[in-house]
Amino acid sequence: MKATKLLFACALALAIAPSTQLTAQVQTNVPDPVPGAKPVSVEHIKIHGAALEGNLEGDAVDRDVIVFLPPTYAKDKKRRYPVVYALHGYSIGAEQWTHEIHVPQTIEGAFAKGSKEMIVVLPDSKTIYNGSMYSSSVTTGDFENFIAHDVVAYIDAHYRTIPDRASRGLVGHSMGGYGASRIGMKHPDVFGALYIMSPCCLSPMAGGGPGPADQIKERAIASEKKVAAAKSPAELAAQSPGFQAAQYATAAAWAPDPKNPPLYFDLPTKDGVPVPEIVAKFTANAPLVFVDQYIGNLRKYRAIAMDVGNQDGLRVDATKLHDIFDNYGLVHTFEIYSGTHTSAVADRFQNHVLPFFSKNLCFTADCR
Repeated sequence: MKATKLLFACALALAIAPSTQLTAQVQTNVPDPVPGAKPVSVEHIKIHGAALEGNLEGDAVDRDVIVFLPPTYAKDKKRRYPVVYALHGYSIGAEQWTHEIHVPQTIEGAFAKGSKEMIVVLPDSKTIYNGSMYSSSVTTGDFENFIAHDVVAYIDAHYRTIPDRASRGLVGHSMGGYGASRIGMKHPDVFGALYIMSPCCLSPMAGGGPGPADQIKERAIASEKKVAAAKSPAELAAQSPGFQAAQYATAAAWAPDPKNPPLYFDLPTKDGVPVPEIVAKFTANAPLVFVDQYIGNLRKYRAIAMDVGNQDGLRVDATKLHDIFDNYGLVHTFEIYSGTHTSAVADRFQNHVLPFFSKNLCFTADCR
């Protein structure tokens, strides 16, 4: 039954624990506006994802990206800035992410409270099943390299950035926290500081879904039948609103199958029974499984931080990742704060995330 548990564990992890379902995505406490905060400018752009070309799911290759430029950007034409790339969670895109972290207000507040000015970039990685998992897949496209290469290259080419890893930060929340973990471990040549917020999906065996084993198996069989009957990804997505599509998002990201049209992915069960080779593919994408391979890469970061709410079910796996970091003597900070999965995300972004990057990114071209 391990694979059956895995299938629903992924969906549950993305749903962020029993007490925080879809509505949790908008339950955030907003910091008070900071008096005298200077406005940042906002640009909505499209970035072509070369890494996404030819994806079998038919997801958009030209992606929405929101860019926040600091107050002095338009006036000081010779000044260059570090960049923070902020990754959204499952079921939302970049636009809804702006409402969760309440930007530009929280960016303006951070600058007004003393954080150094930087460019903040929010790329959209929502797919037909509501999330890319920031992974590399022929089915969804290579979102890992879309973020690490396509987006970074475009921003460096079109804005006055400091085009060096020491001046780039990566942060993400929930599925974005998974993305920050995954991309951060694999691309220390691109980013110099890393902040992981309430990461989901660190462990492939983080629970088995509600109910006894026979009910879990029944749900797995029902999902298999739905997948078998679907004539297209769009049809399956329409029948699986919200977090119901999480199991298909993870399958498309982690078990792509170019020989299995029309959905081009494999589920980890058949007739409710585990399929070991597919289970192995899911397991191979769990950061708690592959982190040991990337400790050397993680040591290259100037700074690493991670946080999670004390009422967030994801704190268990976040603590496990922290413990692994500690076991290797990897310098980092880890905080369990008072809050749910989303209740403090705006406050954290203004008062913790941006100050962290203000302290740990390079703000001059000769800084290493």
